[in-house]
Amino acid sequence: MSMLTVPEGLANVVVADTEIGDVRGDAGFYHYREHSAVELARERSFEEVWYLFVHGSLPDPVQLAEFTRATTAVRDLPGELRAVLGAAAPLGPDRSALAGLRTVLSAAGPALGAQPLWDNDPASVRHDGLRAAAMTPTILAAIHRLRAGADPLHPRADLSIAANWLYQLTGRIPDPRHARAVEQYLIATIDHGFNASTFTARVIASTGADMYAAICGALGAFSGPLHGGAPDRALDALDEIAEHGDAAVWAREQIAARRRIMGFGHAVYRTVDPRSELLRSIALDLGGPTVERAVDAERAIVDALREAHPDQPRYANVEFYAGVVMEACCIPRSMFTPTFAVSRVVGWCANIVEQSHSRKIIRPRARYVGPEPRLASSGRGDHARGVA
Repeated sequence: MSMLTVPEGLANVVVADTEIGDVRGDAGFYHYREHSAVELARERSFEEVWYLFVHGSLPDPVQLAEFTRATTAVRDLPGELRAVLGAAAPLGPDRSALAGLRTVLSAAGPALGAQPLWDNDPASVRHDGLRAAAMTPTILAAIHRLRAGADPLHPRADLSIAANWLYQLTGRIPDPRHARAVEQYLIATIDHGFNASTFTARVIASTGADMYAAICGALGAFSGPLHGGAPDRALDALDEIAEHGDAAVWAREQIAARRRIMGFGHAVYRTVDPRSELLRSIALDLGGPTVERAVDAERAIVDALREAHPDQPRYANVEFYAGVVMEACCIPRSMFTPTFAVSRVVGWCANIVEQSHSRKIIRPRARYVGPEPRLASSGRGDHARGVA
């Protein structure tokens, strides 16, 4: 059987059809179904857009109220999962809360009776996804508070997803401006094409495994610094620039040393990342010295990158201003990437549901380039080497 050689990293290789959304990198645009994702973030609530991912259309007021009741009812954790939290909470401040989330969601599959996608009916698959996405912020906030020596908080039925996230992290009813800023960030990051974590989720779903197994695999991919793990690193870079004193010189030094400048460049966009533009506007509305430093640093870094790579301009990506917005909204840096996961899990679940409609396992091949194999049978070994 002949093999097809594809670009490294599967760049621009189409592996599936989807109705969920698309990223148009050359145009600097992405969408959820037929709707501009940025416009949804500007005009809609997280619950409305979540409904779009589950049902394929935006809800009317009655549908939204029913959907909100249904998701609110499954935000909290059953007793058997709360018992897992103590063991799942990372042991020190440098451990990611995502590891704890994977542990709890791994336990959730059998504890909640999740069936393999292969055997499950569509309504049950959809319910598993709703419950997993609804519980994710509750789990992450509980892990954060346990790590800080505080008691986890139950979600409040009178608060939205974004407001609840801030409340369960801090123990305070959030400023409405902060809740809305975080909500817009969450909407803008629900889905973004066949990125590494989404593709991982679909590969696992293609095996027929249950919803929680596919989400845990996606979380593993998402935890890497080249994927979901960059918002705090981008803000760390801003701290370095503040210490250095000159953003332009700092950027040139990083480029000369061949160090990656976190928060800049993207695998798909060849122009400005629309998520970065949205978050910059949100950050400017929030105001503060960090925002001012970020805007000045962005300009200097983009100029330095253009000087070094005139044929390949690189712009701020979603991570650069994500950290600025989250810090302005009182989210600790250790919870930047987990905040990203609060939204992205909705996109993973939609992709898992869509993949479950196919009965074909995703099973590519690798080209073997190692030493010639030595087979046990001498005759077979001669044939393997092409000897008559």
